[in-house]
Amino acid sequence: MDKTAARTAAFARRQAAHDPNAATAGYLSEVLAGYRGVPLAGYMAMRTEIDPTPAMEEAAAHGPIGVPVIIGRGQPLQFRTWEPDCPLVKGEFGAMIPQAGAWMTPQILIVPLVAFNRKGGRLGYGGGFYDRTLEKLRAAQPTMAIGFAYAAQEDAHLPLEPTDQPLDLVVTENGIITP
Repeated sequence: MDKTAARTAAFARRQAAHDPNAATAGYLSEVLAGYRGVPLAGYMAMRTEIDPTPAMEEAAAHGPIGVPVIIGRGQPLQFRTWEPDCPLVKGEFGAMIPQAGAWMTPQILIVPLVAFNRKGGRLGYGGGFYDRTLEKLRAAQPTMAIGFAYAAQEDAHLPLEPTDQPLDLVVTENGIITP
């Protein structure tokens, strides 16, 4: 299966699993509790992405939190500091970003995705932003990538490439998967 077909199928599974009113970040909070104070970056959920905000809000009481800012096509992401209830503005591709704030370098990334497998494989949106970012961060320091997704987004037959950066953990609303 090619990446386009895999994405189409995964988006349909994610759409079916999405419930904006469900409490889905409990296991993510549990994982992050073991890393209090470590610089962390999450993301502001868009469309049918699972929402990490409740876990980010808890973690913000213990250390710096950032969210990704797209600088330009083909560029790694940069991260601006975020706090609960900080003013947000629309960034590239409609993602909400902090209106102001210092730049930061995370050691843990909560990564959105379209599909994942139990080996730590991740299918993203196709822009390569997280692959470039993780490659750059991991070249400078140990960096943990936590994929956050609905369990329904699992796909054992992902079409992966050598440039795809692996996830260290996958967290779903149903549990924690260690590749």
